[in-house]
Amino acid sequence: MMAQAMEITRFHLAPGVTMKQFIAANADVDEWLRQQPGFILRRICVQDDGMVVDMLLWTSVANGQRAARGIVTELAGSPVHAAIDHATVDWSVRSCQHAVDAVD
Repeated sequence: MMAQAMEITRFHLAPGVTMKQFIAANADVDEWLRQQPGFILRRICVQDDGMVVDMLLWTSVANGQRAARGIVTELAGSPVHAAIDHATVDWSVRSCQHAVDAVD
C-alpha cells in the first residue's frame, strides 16, 4: 500500500475577495475533487494574518500531483483562480510519514 499524501497550499486571497466569496468560487473545484482518483478529504482554514491554508488528503503523492495539474488545465476557467493572489501561493504535496486516526 502506498503512503497517503497531504497537499498543502498557502496563499492570500486576491484584493477585495472575502472568504465567503472564495468558498463560493470553489463550488466547481469541490465537485471535481470528489470525482478524482485517490481524493480523501479537503479542509480550508485561515490564519490570523489572513493566509489561507488549503489542505487535501490523497491516497498517494501521484494522485495529488495529477489532480494539481488538473486544477490548472481541466479547471482553467474556474472562478477560483481569480480569487487567489497568485504571487503569494506556496504549494506542496508530500508523503505522510505518520498518521493517527480517531477511534470509532
